[in-house]
Amino acid sequence: MKTNWAGNVTFTATQVVEPASADDLRALVRGSSAVHVVGSGHSFSPIADTVGTLVSLARMPSVFEVEDHAVRVGAGMTLAELSVLLEASGLALHTLPSLPRHHRRRAVATATHGSGCRSLAGAVRSVEVMRADGSVVELTSAGAAVSLGGLGVITTVTLDVVPSFEVAQTVYEDVAWTTLLTNFEQIFDGAYSVSAFIDWQGGATLWAKHRVGDEPFAFPGREADGPRHPVVGQPPSRCTVQGGVPGPWHERLPHFRAEFTPSVGQELQTEYFVPRTRAVTALRALAEMSTVISPLVQACEIRTVSAEPQWLSPAHDRESLAIHFTWVPNTPAVLALLPRLEEAIAPRPHWGKLFTVPPTLLAARYPQWDAFRGLLREHDPKGVFRNDFLTRFFG
Repeated sequence: MKTNWAGNVTFTATQVVEPASADDLRALVRGSSAVHVVGSGHSFSPIADTVGTLVSLARMPSVFEVEDHAVRVGAGMTLAELSVLLEASGLALHTLPSLPRHHRRRAVATATHGSGCRSLAGAVRSVEVMRADGSVVELTSAGAAVSLGGLGVITTVTLDVVPSFEVAQTVYEDVAWTTLLTNFEQIFDGAYSVSAFIDWQGGATLWAKHRVGDEPFAFPGREADGPRHPVVGQPPSRCTVQGGVPGPWHERLPHFRAEFTPSVGQELQTEYFVPRTRAVTALRALAEMSTVISPLVQACEIRTVSAEPQWLSPAHDRESLAIHFTWVPNTPAVLALLPRLEEAIAPRPHWGKLFTVPPTLLAARYPQWDAFRGLLREHDPKGVFRNDFLTRFFG
């Protein structure tokens, strides 16, 4: 693996290794001065890079153990694989990212959210971490799940699960921008999961994922007369079933089918989180920059996320609005625009996507920033799992 999924990050690692057992992994970390774990490569920031050894856990032994309304799962398993196993057991995760090809460990470590109002990190009971000396510890601290890979190699995660459920997904088009903002709370509380795709020309399209059995809500707009893709011109066959047809949670909560290339393929991504109490104000501020946003954006999706206890979750301790940009693959132009957006809305950014917020500002937006620094020192005193990204923000 020489680059990330989008090709905008070239890894500086000297080698990529795929250990096939805990003993192989232990020997690797004990013998290395710099190690970092890479998942599917679907990060747009250099968060997964290292000057030493990149580790893929794809060949590690499978772990799937269900007990007491929770599942303990191995770090190398993708969310698509985990979902099939859970459904066969009559169980479900409360949420899934739009792209189910994610490796579960990376989705947790960066607080990736999805359909539903919580991130996967919000379901974490504990993580087992292999440290640089080869020891394995179980961590339950609120600082451990969203660790950005800095505490060690997460080998297993224990997640809360719920009984399996069915979801019906419907797309509503031609929703006026003023309607979306005026009825913001009702719209985003109107289904199990609601995404609004904004065209920055005064309109939006709603993707409502309704949990079968819940009270229906009358969404504004016109129901789409056929399947849609979030990006105009892309084939809707890559997306999960729409049209209000009920189906298993794992086949409706993601926007994209696991077997297809997700999203566009040629793209960059940014995601910003602002307090839900400032949602409408932030959206109005961005709308004032629509003429500079529109030429660079392929899709813009907004969703709400519940408050979470995890220290480095962008939704830590506050109900949030997530504003996700899928950009054209023009890195210089996108990076030139981001500071203007960040100044306008003062967000917490998604760790695995592009942003330019400096460390001093970001530290002030996370009340447990220094506590996480202490956790890094405690579990990785020699900095084996530190990389340039972590060093820039946490010293």
